[in-house]
Amino acid sequence: MDIVFNFLRSDIFLFILLVAVIILFVLYIISVANLKKLRVSYSKFMNKLGNGNNLEEMMKEYIKRVNIAEAKNEEIISYCKVIDENIKRCSQKIGLVRYNAFKDTGSDLSFTLAILDDYNNGVVLNGIYARDSSNIYAKPVENGQSKYVLSNEEKEAINRAKENIK
Repeated sequence: MDIVFNFLRSDIFLFILLVAVIILFVLYIISVANLKKLRVSYSKFMNKLGNGNNLEEMMKEYIKRVNIAEAKNEEIISYCKVIDENIKRCSQKIGLVRYNAFKDTGSDLSFTLAILDDYNNGVVLNGIYARDSSNIYAKPVENGQSKYVLSNEEKEAINRAKENIK
């Protein structure tokens, strides 16, 4: 009796297994059909939003263009940093002091001109006017100082240039 019962149980098990496989296959076919319908609907929707053009393709192209623009912006920012650094080394601070070098010459025709960059490097020019001659002297300036002895007017011109901020 056990053998017959086991035989019946194995047939029932196979039958249930077969029914389950058939049900899963039918569900698979229904899912594939629904997916195809959904793809067609999605494609129509995207074309409708894009005024006849495929919106998905338009978005991909837009994202590509945005990425290119971002790369160009990074390049521009990098270039601007180089320019900013170069500008700091350009002459941009000027200090001028006019004075009377000799008491017998009459007016303030002598001058001292300091021309400095952002790091206070540059030159100080001293133009001394006399009745019979005029001379100009130049002294290098590094970090607002010169290795040469500076007159009071030269020091004042350098200080004025340092205060003259862009």
